[in-house]
This record gives sequence, structure tokens and C-alpha cells, in this order.
Amino acid sequence: QVQLVESGGGLVQPGGSLRLSCAASGSFFSIDGMGWYRQAPGKQREWVASINSAGNTNYEDFVKGRFTISRDNAKTTVYLQMNSLKPEDTAVYYCNARITTLSSRSYTYWGQGTPVIVSS
Repeated sequence: QVQLVESGGGLVQPGGSLRLSCAASGSFFSIDGMGWYRQAPGKQREWVASINSAGNTNYEDFVKGRFTISRDNAKTTVYLQMNSLKPEDTAVYYCNARITTLSSRSYTYWGQGTPVIVSS
């Protein structure tokens, strides 16, 4: 069983910073890629950033230059460093991971979500 546990969300002022973490645990062969999505109230979930097994990163245009996605040396934890936060960034942030199981099957897993509120 694979589980993604997110942390780091909270309330911050506009212009502030926040660092989200997502740790993968369980039995699997490899993590092929990890990413972050967000969903604001009344809106659809949207992609924010991703990182593949080679360490290549991609970002949504709106957050590019402000957010940075990274992973630890073990490649089991993904981070999202968010700087210069705006009220429009307010949303529940979800991490996901593309994982190859021990039986060589590929699945996408989702975390439970962590809320980020940018407000004065």
C-alpha cells in the first residue's frame, strides 16, 4: 500500500512564503514522478508543478518564478517552496505521485490535501 502525507499548509500574509512537503511511504518499485495540484473554492483542480525521475521540473505559468518544486535525496519526498504568495494562491494543495509497483504496474496516487490561505 502506498500513502502520500502532506504537510506545511497554513495561513500566510500576501508576499509571504510557505514550504509544502509530501512524503511517500509503502512498498513500491520506484517513484517515476511527483507533482503538485491545487483547487480553490468553486474552481476545478489545476496543475501547479511537477518533477520527473530525472529531476526535470515544469511549472504552471502563473507560479513560474515564484514557486520551486524539489525532492529529497531518497526521492521519496517532494517539496513546494512558495514565495511571493498572492491571495489568488489560496487553495487546497494536493501532491501526487506516479509510482511503479513491485509487480511493474504504474499508478497515480494522491495526498489528502493541505490548505493554503493567503490573506491579511
